[in-house]
Amino acid sequence: MKKILVALLMASMAVFGMAGCGSDPGTSQDGSSGNQTGGAATDVTLKVWCPQNQIDTGTIEQQQKAFAEAHPEYNITWVTEIVGEDKCQESVLKDVGAAADVFMFASDQLPSLVEAGAIAKLGGSTETMVKETNSEAVIATVTVDDSIYAIPFTHNTFFMFYDKSLMGESDITSLEKIMAKETADNVYNFYFESAGGWKLGAYYYGAGLSVFGPNGNDVSAGVDWNNATGVAVTNYLIDLINNPKCAYDGEISVTELIGDHRLGVWFDGSWNYDLYKDILGDDLGMAVIPTFNPDGKDYQLLGFYGSKCIGVNAKSQNMGAAVAFAAFLGNEENQLLRYQLSAQIPCNLNAGTNEAIVADPLAAIVILESNTASVAQPANSVFSARYWTYANTIPTEIRSKEITKDNVQQKLDTFVQAMTQ
Repeated sequence: MKKILVALLMASMAVFGMAGCGSDPGTSQDGSSGNQTGGAATDVTLKVWCPQNQIDTGTIEQQQKAFAEAHPEYNITWVTEIVGEDKCQESVLKDVGAAADVFMFASDQLPSLVEAGAIAKLGGSTETMVKETNSEAVIATVTVDDSIYAIPFTHNTFFMFYDKSLMGESDITSLEKIMAKETADNVYNFYFESAGGWKLGAYYYGAGLSVFGPNGNDVSAGVDWNNATGVAVTNYLIDLINNPKCAYDGEISVTELIGDHRLGVWFDGSWNYDLYKDILGDDLGMAVIPTFNPDGKDYQLLGFYGSKCIGVNAKSQNMGAAVAFAAFLGNEENQLLRYQLSAQIPCNLNAGTNEAIVADPLAAIVILESNTASVAQPANSVFSARYWTYANTIPTEIRSKEITKDNVQQKLDTFVQAMTQ
């Protein structure tokens, strides 16, 4: 698989400089530099924020070198800093002027970045690239008011991992079966992690509940988590989190457990696949997240779906070079390279048809999860400003016994009030 990808990448190096470079020299929207016909190179400094895995795998360094070679019109000084996609919005909004020129972030942060005037609107050939090489669902994750603000590069959702030495395919179709599986006393059947509310939402959305309407963009629709179904889901979580066969995030790590074959099932994304594969080898299994039954009905858990994407600082002092580099990072060739080096599944339609990806079970699971067990993550600034703070208190207070079955209605009423006040 790696040989195929390397060959493809080498063959396409000649066109690396084309993606993201528009036809209007000097424009801040499509990344053209205006110095395409020779002369002295322009000195530019580009600050780049990316997650740890892009540095550890050497991905970003390789991409920076390739971009510099493809763009001799720039004499680039690189400043590369580690900022996770989940922390990007927070870091950018602290001081937009001091933030990176190019940054990677989770798509749900986009509305807040746009409202703050912190991210550049993309146009020209960069906008065309996004629209022509992605599905409508992916394009929607980087669009605000019909304008493109970022370049998506991978699907952002989670799925189920399991230890084949502890769980079989027939054991993992529902949470009830997972928890009922007979395992040794020191083995946890399931690992509960809310991921700050990101994974928690799968239970409530799976049961048909929502925040700000089915599309997450109608604040007037309110939040229905405190109805009878929401109470049943929360009571289910109380039982699950307090079950001695359920490990709880923050108290013990997944890697510690799976290293000793002491964990049956956990939820995570493709970005940690290599880590788990190195530990479990052939014992590592993958599947779509399961069903659960909180009120006598079977519901399919529904994970939030979004994208991880690349944005450009609206206050960048080197806008042309920044947009060109962002487009370069998000093009088909670099999505394939990122897949090769850090197992992030391309969302580019052409990259998705690459024979190595088509044959990859990891890619197949990500695509299946996205199509059958996910819901679009609300891209709404009010949602982003409130949900992550208030939703995360639900599992935290269940674990600390502040939420019990005696006061669950009151606690959910408080949550809904906080979300809608």
